[in-house]
Order: sequence, then structure tokens, then C-alpha cells
Amino acid sequence: MKVYRTDEIRNVVLLGHGGSGKTSLVEAMLYVSGASNRMGKVSDASTVSDFDKEEQKRGFSISTSLIPIEWEKAKINVLDTPGYFDFVGEVEEAVSAADAAVIVVSGKAGVQVGTEKAWELCDKYNLPRMVYVTEMDVDDASFRQVVEDLTARYGKKIAPHFQPIRENEKLVGYINVIKNAGRRYTGIGQREECEIPDYCMPNLQILRDSLMEAVAETSEEFMERYFNGEEFSIEEIRAAMRTEVMEGDIVPVAMGSNVQAQGVANLLSDIVRFFPSPDKRKCAGINRRTNEIFEADYDFSKAKTAYVFKTMVDPFIGKYSFVKVCSGVLKGDDVLYNADTDAEEKPGKLYTMSGNKPSEVSELFAGDIGAIAKLANTRTGDTLSTKANPVSYAKTDYSVPYTYMKYTVKNKGDEDKVSQALARMTAEDVTLRVVNDSENRQTLLYGMGDQHLEITASKLAARYKVEINLETPKVAFRETIRKNSDVDMKYKKQTGGHGQYGHVKMKFEPSGDLDTPYIFEECVVGGAVPKNYFPAVEKGLQESVVKGPLAGYPVVGVKAILYDGSYHPVDSSEMAFKTATSQAFKKGFMEASPVLLEPIASIKVTVPDEYTGDVMGDLNKRRGRVLGMTPVAGGRQVIEADIPMTGVFGYCTTLRSMTAGRGTYEYTFARYEQAPSDVQEKEIAARAGEE
Repeated sequence: MKVYRTDEIRNVVLLGHGGSGKTSLVEAMLYVSGASNRMGKVSDASTVSDFDKEEQKRGFSISTSLIPIEWEKAKINVLDTPGYFDFVGEVEEAVSAADAAVIVVSGKAGVQVGTEKAWELCDKYNLPRMVYVTEMDVDDASFRQVVEDLTARYGKKIAPHFQPIRENEKLVGYINVIKNAGRRYTGIGQREECEIPDYCMPNLQILRDSLMEAVAETSEEFMERYFNGEEFSIEEIRAAMRTEVMEGDIVPVAMGSNVQAQGVANLLSDIVRFFPSPDKRKCAGINRRTNEIFEADYDFSKAKTAYVFKTMVDPFIGKYSFVKVCSGVLKGDDVLYNADTDAEEKPGKLYTMSGNKPSEVSELFAGDIGAIAKLANTRTGDTLSTKANPVSYAKTDYSVPYTYMKYTVKNKGDEDKVSQALARMTAEDVTLRVVNDSENRQTLLYGMGDQHLEITASKLAARYKVEINLETPKVAFRETIRKNSDVDMKYKKQTGGHGQYGHVKMKFEPSGDLDTPYIFEECVVGGAVPKNYFPAVEKGLQESVVKGPLAGYPVVGVKAILYDGSYHPVDSSEMAFKTATSQAFKKGFMEASPVLLEPIASIKVTVPDEYTGDVMGDLNKRRGRVLGMTPVAGGRQVIEADIPMTGVFGYCTTLRSMTAGRGTYEYTFARYEQAPSDVQEKEIAARAGEE
């Protein structure tokens, strides 16, 4: 592929609900642009962007892929993203590198949750956008319904500039609203001029009027001409639309069929025509040496800088760091500096990627997207610059994974292989995390949902030939006491020669501090227990609180007072006093009304108004206490509640099914509270069964 200048580049992310046709649209784009001579199908596992075995097996995208397409002397870097919510991290990576978005909507399924989330992401990143309605070749597809639904949600900025021509419930052509002209399809990706059918006229007039009104609003001169009944030229309409699209005041709506490659050429032309080149977008970082703002603004005449927005780790082709060049011109023989890791990197070669196929390029201009292989000290979110001009850009704000499961390795001896494979996968997937919970002797895998974790396990088996089991994690309970106890414990053992003798009298009581395992005090009078044995007594306590007598959980909030005892001048030893203390602790703890404490999380659930009743009811079922509700923008409520950590497990799937995928949640650990008696009994019995 040839080298493109900044003004010839368009970076476009495809967003939309799962199954709306993003990947098949990319195939149609490749075919229409001449980059491929046949269109792959998702059902045949033959698409360029779904190259991963898991994607091919399941029939949907799991990771973002980059597909460069050459069209009308421009290079369009298409970022094909997953539609399912478990892979939102991939979408956020792609959006951070894009300058505009095409929101793909199925003409059959209509506006869905994924459409709304796509729109919200565009708002968050201030991306110009257009909507493309797919599956218009399907009998019950309705372009008009999609336009009406979008207009009801987002208002007058929705501007359809194509209208389908249907005969006998089939898509046979379209009307270009800007040109006021008809086109009839003659074959896959082919069309010819035709008359506009009479039955299309009333709707065409409505679409044209709203489009002309939007164009008129771009300037006072246009407004005056519009009121005087003057016609705008095609060039004037397009120039005005470009301005309004870039400012977010107009969202054009186009349509077509991916399978027949109909409407795709129009979409590619619209991308080149209406969307901004990178140099029309702002981009700024911090110069680490001077602490001054570095305004890169995708200017190829400035110092070289690039942001690593994604990492791909493939067992066969290796590691590729996807970069968006923010300023300057990158070349293969450059020596780049990573200010985040204070390391120099030598790219050697630069690539453009088409799916998982790298093609070498000599240079990448500011605003272009490419890939660099085998950067040893660079990960997603890092900035590459030069040592003379060390720059850092703000890291992308990714969704936090809250769904977790415990994993165990199926085959003994595979532990190292699994941890190495997971390290590679977490480098590739920013929303996948591995947490070692040493307290409960378990390793936890965090992801965006149950499907995310299940696919991770499946990838481990397919890619790295290691298997794991995903299991319900243990919850980190604690043990404490509610009353006081007084214990007299003597440890006496006679073995030939020196014996063992340790005698302690101790009181145990609640300390009131649940953040500290124990507080140790001694008030021994008259040397009944010599001072040199006090550390041994404390060591006995220290070891005892690690695994409590009630159910084997760590102990908190206990005050232990050594007030008396006795010793033997020959047989007493540190070991004897430590053992006596351990026995005293077990007895004293069980006599002081022991209880289990469960971890409580503070949870915030954001849902549309209509789901608040269902969500609060479900939180109550999970023993949650709703603390209040706060209305937020977009007709939503934030429900705040305290909920036991046991109630958080599996919540992601429940919330999504209850709110049609519109609900989100976040939580943080808050404190420990006494568990209800039925929970305690069940947990103590379960732990006894494990011993």
C-alpha cells in the first residue's frame, strides 16, 4: 500500500449492536474497492476481520480489527469493532484512535441497545458520525422505521440522504436525495440511472425539505436564499453537509445491502467527502522534559509522536503494537523513546494491518494508523516519541471489569504455562485482569461478563494448549468475637530429658477495630511469666489469627490480654509458650461468642427509569440495602446500595437480562458486617466439609 499524506486519511470506527452487520459491511467495502475479488461471509468463517479461531467458531467479532481501504485517492482506516458488551474494551480502544464513526443499524432489527451505546460513545469522544442501515435486501427491513426511531431519540439532526426504491418488497434501487436522482441496481455493487417512481415522491419531498433546511442553517446567506425559494447546487449542499457533519449538527443516514454490496460505494464516498481528515482534529500531550503542553494536532511537520492504542499478541505472528501517529512522520529506521517505561525502542519495520495480515510500509504520516512488531517495553496506552522531545498523551479511559471467577489449572504442571499465556492475553485485552487472592488461596480472573471469561478459557485451550476450570470464587469472610472470655491454658509435655512447659492465663475481648487482626497487651505481675516469653506469646497469637477456629477465615478485632501464668526454670521454652497461647486462643475465641463477618460492597447501578423497580427488587433479594436514588441525564437513575459480596457474584448477567442490556454497575469494598445466622451456618458447614 502506498504512503498517504495526513489530508488523504480517514480514520473511521464501525459501531453498532452485535449482529447488525459491521463485519459483513467491511467485506463489502473490500470487494467494492477492489481490495478483494470475493466477499467473505461470517457464516463461512471467511471474513478478513474475524480472523481469530474463536470468532470464526462463534460467528461474531471478539476483538477490533484494522482494515485499510483505498477509495477516491484516500486511505480509509476502518476499525471493525465487536458489538457484544463483554468486549467493550476493544471498542474503547478503537474509538480512541478514530476521527469519525459509522453507526451500523440493521434495517430488520432496527435501533437497539448497541445503537444507543454507540451514540453515547461518539458523544463522549466528540466524534462526527453517520448511520448506515444494513439488510435492506431483507423483506421486512424498514428504512423509514429506523429513521423515525432515530429522529424520535436524537431529533432533527438525523438527515437521511438516500431513500430506498422497493418493488414487490425487494430493494431494487435508491434515490440520492442530494442529487434528486434515481439509481437502479444492475448487479452486485453495480447501478445505473433510472426515473424516480411516483410512489417515492411524497417521502422524497419530506426528506429533501429537512435536508435543505439543515443546509440553510449553515450560513445567513444560505438561509436568505432558502427563504427566497432558491435551489442549492450539489457542491453547495455537500460542502454545507461536510461542515455540519464535522461539527456534529447533522448525522447523515445511508442504507444498503452488505450481501449484494449495494449502497457501499456511496458510503465510502460519503466517508471521504463528509468525514474529517486527522488534521482537522485536536490532539495534545505533555512534554515530559519541560512540562509544557505539546499541541500535536496531527501535524506532520512537528516532532514524531505516536500513541499505542491496541496490542495484538498472536502465538504465530508475534506481538504487534497498533499506533496512531499524532505528529511527525514515522520511519522504520527511527529510534523511538517510550517515556512511560523510560526505554528506547527500534521499530525496524512499519506495517499496515489488514485483519492479521501485515503489509510493510516505508513511513506513516501524522494521523495514520499502523503497526510495529516486537516492541519489548511498550504496552497499550504508552506514547512513543523521541528522547529530545519526550511526550506523553493521556491514556484512554477503559471500562473496569467487575465480573470475576476463580480459575484452577486442569493439568498439574501447567501452572507456569497458564500464567504466561494469561500475561500475553492481558497485554492484548485491557479489560482482562488476573488477581492473586492469597488469603483464600485462589486466583481470580476478572472480565466484563461471563461470556468474556468463558471465551478467555476457550482461547487458552485453542491458542496456548492449556486448560483451566472456571469456578465460583470463595468470598473473603472474617471471624471475630462479640463477648469476653477468660482462659487458663497449660501446655505440659514430658519427653526424656528436658520437657515442655508453658502456662498462660489470658482474657479475650472485642477490640472494636475490625481493620486489625489483634491487639496484644500484658499485665503480668511479679514475673509469673518472664518478659523474655512475651514475644513467644505474641507469636502464638500472630499464627492463630491467620486461620480462625470457627471456619478457618482470618480473625479480626480481637484484644488478647496476658495477665498471669507460670513457668518452669528448666522445661519452659518459647515453643511451649507459643503452643500454650495458640491453645488458649482457640478455646478463648470459641467461648467469646464467635461470629462470621461478611464483606459488604457499596454498589452503584445506573439504569433507565423504567427498570428501577425491578432492579431494587433484585437487590433486596440479594440482601442489598438500597440507600437512595439520584436522577442523571438521559432519563436514568443511579441506585446506590450496600450489598454483600456474595450478592455481587453473577450480577452482571442478571442486570443485563433485566434491563435489556441498558444497565451498568460499579462497586467498591466498603466494610465488614456480621453475617446472618443462616449464612454463617451454611459457610461453617461448607468449610468443615472442605477440611
